[in-house]
Amino acid sequence: MAGRDEQDARQMRLVGIVIAVAMVTWIAVQAIGEEYDWAGRWAYLADLAAIGAFVWSLIVTWRIWRRRNG
Repeated sequence: MAGRDEQDARQMRLVGIVIAVAMVTWIAVQAIGEEYDWAGRWAYLADLAAIGAFVWSLIVTWRIWRRRNG
């Protein structure tokens, strides 16, 4: 059981890192795109990538929660 707890803790740290990096990257791309007047499709691409990272994080967190409470 201790091995599973350590693995869950590592996965949750990874989830936190992914969320933080996705958010900072998304904000940076939005700001850079506005500064250099990039086409709107690049903003949509950044949005899609951020949404993908958030959905992945939600799925991993949900799986860990189910494993612990299931």
